[in-house]
Amino acid sequence: MAHTLSENRPVALWLFVCCALVFSMVVLGGATRLTGSGLSMVVWEPIMGIVPPLTQSEWMSTFEMYKQFPEYQKKNLGMSLEEFKIIFWFEYSHRILGRLIGVAFLIPMVVFLLLRRVERPLVPRLVFMFVLGGLQGLLGWYMVKSGLVNNPHVSQYRLTAHLAAAIVIYAYMLWVALDLWFARTDQASPTIVHPRRRFAVFVTGFIFLTILSGGFVAGLKAGFSYNTFPKMGETWIAPGIMVLEPAWRNLFENAATVQFDHRVLAITALVVVIAFWVRALPHADTARTRLGLHLLLLAVVVQVGLGITTLLLHVPIVLASAHQAGAVVLLTAALFVTHALYRAHAPATTPQTHITDPVRSNV
Repeated sequence: MAHTLSENRPVALWLFVCCALVFSMVVLGGATRLTGSGLSMVVWEPIMGIVPPLTQSEWMSTFEMYKQFPEYQKKNLGMSLEEFKIIFWFEYSHRILGRLIGVAFLIPMVVFLLLRRVERPLVPRLVFMFVLGGLQGLLGWYMVKSGLVNNPHVSQYRLTAHLAAAIVIYAYMLWVALDLWFARTDQASPTIVHPRRRFAVFVTGFIFLTILSGGFVAGLKAGFSYNTFPKMGETWIAPGIMVLEPAWRNLFENAATVQFDHRVLAITALVVVIAFWVRALPHADTARTRLGLHLLLLAVVVQVGLGITTLLLHVPIVLASAHQAGAVVLLTAALFVTHALYRAHAPATTPQTHITDPVRSNV
């Protein structure tokens, strides 16, 4: 039996709360990386790891374990216990928030299932979300392990994979929540086929690609070089962007190339979003679509501005964290618009002639 809108919305609200927690996780993860805290916990204890050091002897024992690894020996030699506590608390908070998200998802899911507030087709999607969350925890530890070796830096490949997984989980959860929140109340109303909805998918995918590019910038600390804009130093294209062999390695392992690529993708995203806004707004048949388009335009302008400012000021932690948060906000706006274009329904009084023929639709 299909659930009513009032029955769907509590489930949607729960998923929105989980989205907010994942959003916070992405931002806190960025701050953990920016403060150099990500390798401060050198063991992974999914159950017992929820209890931090409580006594002076426990703190000393934890600090001694950290001293056995290359980050202390090669980067933080001579660090005091009080300095260690600062970076420890960042990483500890990140891990605890991950566990909190698991609990905040699992318990309400079980309750909703027991109360039969979840439609049967939704059940496997919820289970899939939970499995993805568990795999994301494993991927996070796999990333950390790459920095507990001779070179105390996590792999940019693993870091970007960890970021990508978080974004995918967030996007999937948000899309399902939007489906539930804006569920059809009039089954007879026709679907509005917006002529720019494929363009919306392209915009969303391009923003996701730009975020992944930012993951490589973060992994290589590429933002700390060429802190000028629009030029990279004295030239438009930094020298040495193709020095590695084979050539493809420059895209992922050369800091100058990675920063250049991110600049190009970011400015292109700005242009693409503006073009999409111009093309889609005249066909915006609902208030939700118009709101989403305006929010998307505002988000991309703010995000590009944050990125340039972060670069010019040599990556201050607060601005860099805001830039990472802005990336998720921008993706959220794109998903909101795309969902509005794909799930919009005409009022019952809307003539059938108002529906665009999808065969004639184009980007």
